[in-house]
Amino acid sequence: MIYLQLFWAFFQIGLFSFGGGYAAVPLIQNQIVEGNHWLEMSQFADLITIAEMTPGPIAVNSATFVGQQIAGLPGAIVCTLGCILPSFIIVLVLAWLYMKYRSLKVMQGVLTGLRPAVVAMIASAGLSLLSLALFNASLFDIQLSDFRVVEAVIFCICLVLLRKKKAGPILIIFGSGIVGTLVYCLMR
Repeated sequence: MIYLQLFWAFFQIGLFSFGGGYAAVPLIQNQIVEGNHWLEMSQFADLITIAEMTPGPIAVNSATFVGQQIAGLPGAIVCTLGCILPSFIIVLVLAWLYMKYRSLKVMQGVLTGLRPAVVAMIASAGLSLLSLALFNASLFDIQLSDFRVVEAVIFCICLVLLRKKKAGPILIIFGSGIVGTLVYCLMR
């Protein structure tokens, strides 16, 4: 029964996560944390961090990780298949439709209409992760007394390095991990 639940949860994520990895984060959170209670919110933040650091799409990495945590290797396989199967079917059908009807203005209108929704989903995921990192709370449970100064400073430095200095994301990820570890070791 757990395999069917895992497959169905990640099938839904795979089916409705238009717009790529970050657009899928709210859907993954809804299924894993709020819907099925397989992970706590802090574990979910760790999951997103691990899924982002490992090669591959964030939804597939999340599926594999959650499946492994809940039901071992068979769970990882079931979750991963559940996550990629809808995309595989959708891409097959869309490629056929696009090749057949690509010159129609309706097709161009549909693609243009999807862009704002994708941007909103990515912004929602970013805000959720930012509030969790800076306040250790969901977006609507923020209390200023819970503000984490160290994380805010690391975030600002990383943002400047990414935007102004054009530093590579891999360097930023490893560097922020090292700095955070050193700061918290020194604070103990």
